[in-house]
Amino acid sequence: MIVVTGANGNLGRKIVEELLERVPSEEIGVSVRDTNKAQDLQERGVRVRQGNFEDSESLLHAFEQASQVLIVSSNALEGEEAVRQHQTAIDMAKKAGVGRVLYTSHMGSSATSYFPHAHQCGYRRDSEIFGDGFHIASMRLFCQFSVIDDQRCLENRGIHRPGKRSDCLDYSLGPGAVTAVILTEGKLDGITPPLTASEAIDMEGIASIASKILDRPIRHIVVSDEEYRKRLTSHGMPEAIVNLLTGIFQASRQGDFSQIDPALENLIGRPPIHFQDFLKESIPQ
Repeated sequence: MIVVTGANGNLGRKIVEELLERVPSEEIGVSVRDTNKAQDLQERGVRVRQGNFEDSESLLHAFEQASQVLIVSSNALEGEEAVRQHQTAIDMAKKAGVGRVLYTSHMGSSATSYFPHAHQCGYRRDSEIFGDGFHIASMRLFCQFSVIDDQRCLENRGIHRPGKRSDCLDYSLGPGAVTAVILTEGKLDGITPPLTASEAIDMEGIASIASKILDRPIRHIVVSDEEYRKRLTSHGMPEAIVNLLTGIFQASRQGDFSQIDPALENLIGRPPIHFQDFLKESIPQ
C-alpha cells in the first residue's frame, strides 16, 4: 500500500488523484488531520486514517501495512518546527516497517540557504528526496505579496520584489504527476535531480509575458530587501511570512533556483505546462 500524508491539501490531493489513475484504490491510503474532509476518497475505496505530525501514535496507525509512505512537507512556517514534524513522520514510518519513505523536498535545499523552507530538507539518510522546483502556481503567491497601494501587482501594473534584476526563479508543472510516476514505477531512487520545467524564467520575464497577454505595460520594479520587508509588514503580513518571502528572493540571488533539468519531462512523458499558457488562464484580463 502507498500512503500519502496531507492528502487534504492541494499537493497531497493532486498526488492521490494521479495515483488513482495508475493503481487500484485499495492500494492507496491517506494520512489526514481531518478525516471528514477525505470522505470522498474513502467512498472511492481509498483507506483514510487520521494522522497528525504532532501525534506520533496517530502516524504509526496511519502508516500500518504501508510498503511506501510519501511525506508531503508540513506547512509549518518555522523551520525548526517543520524539521521536528518531518523527522517524527520518518521515525514512525520506519517503526511501522515501511520499506520506502519519500519526502517532498525543494531544489536548492541547504542548511545555509536564505530560503527558510530549504532548511527542512536534510533527510538524505532517512528518506528519498524529491528536488521540486517552484510550482508554476507559485507565481500567484509572489504576485499576491508584491503589493503596493493595497492592490495586487498585476492590477497595479507593477511587480515589486527585492534584489537584483538577474535573479532567476524556476517554474515547473508541479510534482503531482511526477511523484505518482516515482511511487508506482520505482524510478529515481534516492535524491532526485531538480524537477523543473525546461526553462527558468525571472520576474522580468514574467512581467514581459504579462504585458503581452494583457496588452498593457506591466513593470518589473526592484526594491531593496528592507523596503520589501517594510511593504509586507505595513500590509499586516506576519513576520514568518515576511521572512519566507524575502528569503526566497535572497536565495534566488544566490542562484539556488536557477538550475533546469529534463528529468520531470522524461518521467511524465510530456512537456510541462508552458508558463505563458498558464498565465493566460490565471491573470485578470
